[in-house]
Formats: sequence, C-alpha cells, structure tokens
Amino acid sequence: MRKQSILRAKYTAEQIHSKIMTLARRINQAYAGSELVMVGVLKGSLFFLADLAREIEVPVAIDFIRISSYSNRTAPGGKAYLTKDIELNVTGKHVLVIEDIIDTGRTITALRRHFEQKRPLSISFCALVDKRTRREIDAVIEFPGFRTNAGFLVGYGMDFAEAGRELREIYELREKA
Repeated sequence: MRKQSILRAKYTAEQIHSKIMTLARRINQAYAGSELVMVGVLKGSLFFLADLAREIEVPVAIDFIRISSYSNRTAPGGKAYLTKDIELNVTGKHVLVIEDIIDTGRTITALRRHFEQKRPLSISFCALVDKRTRREIDAVIEFPGFRTNAGFLVGYGMDFAEAGRELREIYELREKA
C-alpha cells in the first residue's frame, strides 16, 4: 500500500468464511446432479475460488481466465481486455464464473458475451463482492456475496497495484486526510 493510504476493516475472515458457506449451499442446490466448470477470473478470484471449490459437492473442473480493466488505478479503465482464455472445452457444460468483485459491470458483460460464444449449457456468475456505486451496466450476478457501496477494497485476493492480495480479511483503502 502507499504510505498516504490507510486500511479500514470491512469484512473479517469469519464473515468471509460464512459468506462462502452460504454461497456454496446455494451453488450445490442449483447444480445438484450436474457437473460444473468453475472459471476463476485471475488474479483476484484465486483465494475465493479455492475456498469456494472446497465446499462444492458436485463434480467440478476448474479453469482460469484473465481480463484486465484496472491497471494500476483505483477506478476501472474504459475497456476490459482478455489476456488469457480458458483451456477447457465448455460447450454443453454448466459454467460458473468466479469473480472477486463486480464493480461497473463492464467486465462481467464482456465475460458473459465471451462465454456465450463457447455455447455452454448455462453460464452463471458468482462474486464475493457486489459493489454497486459505480455500476454502469446492469449486470446479472446469479450468486452475489457481500453487497456494498464501499470504496476501493483490498485483501482476500483483491489488490491495489498488486499489493494487498495476501490479506486474510477485506479492507477499504482510504487516503489519509
């Protein structure tokens, strides 16, 4: 973190674990009797995906995609750029895209279009944090976690210029007055 910034606790490790258990129950119920391909959006979803996948009871395959829109800013840029595609064939399969945070809705919209071209049986999104303050596009999140209007968040995979991902809890990054 930069020295002129401070961290304010937003979600504890216990709250995160509880939310993951709630999401896992909903996902297990929704996909009972099915197989599921979980696609983590790198890099922010890594910890969330790992913890969530361990609670999923249906057969799961895991892959990753990388899309960038932030660079080193606290506000998203104008366009989402795909920098790594999945390797698994998802045609005719249930796909659950795992995001750390949904902000403007641009990335999730781009990802939905991208996956629709691959002809999955279904495509759904799960986000640990659904942040609506800067929502520009109405984005459907089938499995939303925490809903917040908080500012810039770091920790539990979320970062600011690659810093803070390793934090076990989620914090709001604030500038010192």
